[in-house]
Amino acid sequence: MFDRFNRRINYLRVSVTDRCNLRCVYCMPPEGVPLTTHDDILSFEEILDVVKTGVAMGIEKVRITGGEPLVRRGIVTLVSMLAEVDGIKDLAMTTNGTLLNQFARPLKKAGLHRLNISLDTLDPVRYRQITRRGELEWVLDGIRAASDAGFQGTKINCVVRNSSAEPDAIAVRHFAEDHGLEARFIRQMDIPGGQFWPVEGGDGGDCEHCNRLRLTSDGLLKPCLFNDIAFSCRELGPAEAIRRAVAAKPESGRAGARNEFYIMGG
Repeated sequence: MFDRFNRRINYLRVSVTDRCNLRCVYCMPPEGVPLTTHDDILSFEEILDVVKTGVAMGIEKVRITGGEPLVRRGIVTLVSMLAEVDGIKDLAMTTNGTLLNQFARPLKKAGLHRLNISLDTLDPVRYRQITRRGELEWVLDGIRAASDAGFQGTKINCVVRNSSAEPDAIAVRHFAEDHGLEARFIRQMDIPGGQFWPVEGGDGGDCEHCNRLRLTSDGLLKPCLFNDIAFSCRELGPAEAIRRAVAAKPESGRAGARNEFYIMGG
């Protein structure tokens, strides 16, 4: 699939839940957020239908996101369903890592290819401040579990305030290098204000070469994180929603007044 700016669209990010077991200061208020009801959230069968349709139309990369995807009940089953879709060349997941000690081996066995794990600091006190309820050791245990399970090419997502030269980011970079991991640095973004920057070490935030669509947990297909354009897969059907999303994909992001990281998965 190609959009009107001749960008090849072959990447689908799938948010499976808006729930999270953390309350990171750049993502959620301390009290949490109003949650999507069980009836509104996509079933595994609906997600599979969208993914299969997307793959038939040219999607090759699928990333499972949240919220925190590992809090979605039955997530390993969904991974196994998606892993059986012929044509997916890269099946990955972004997670905060706090539950990987439990899930790493089942996810690997189910057919997940790769992991991106969020880690913003190696200071336990700072980690509790940033996440409001998390413990650094949970993530470190999760990273070890992912390695023991056989995951390779694991990336560490580190959110920075301004640059990767900040002390926390430098420590994360050294940790990644010491453990054979790949660090990516994501400057804090303002979706409603339309402020975003390219990801250091990754390809996010590069509008000129953007190749992705985003599926929210309640079935909206969005062509851009920094835009409120959306098409309902339930109302239109997956194929028509994908066609419209590709056709409506903007040249670059502007602002997304109704988008949030806990809904869109970043």
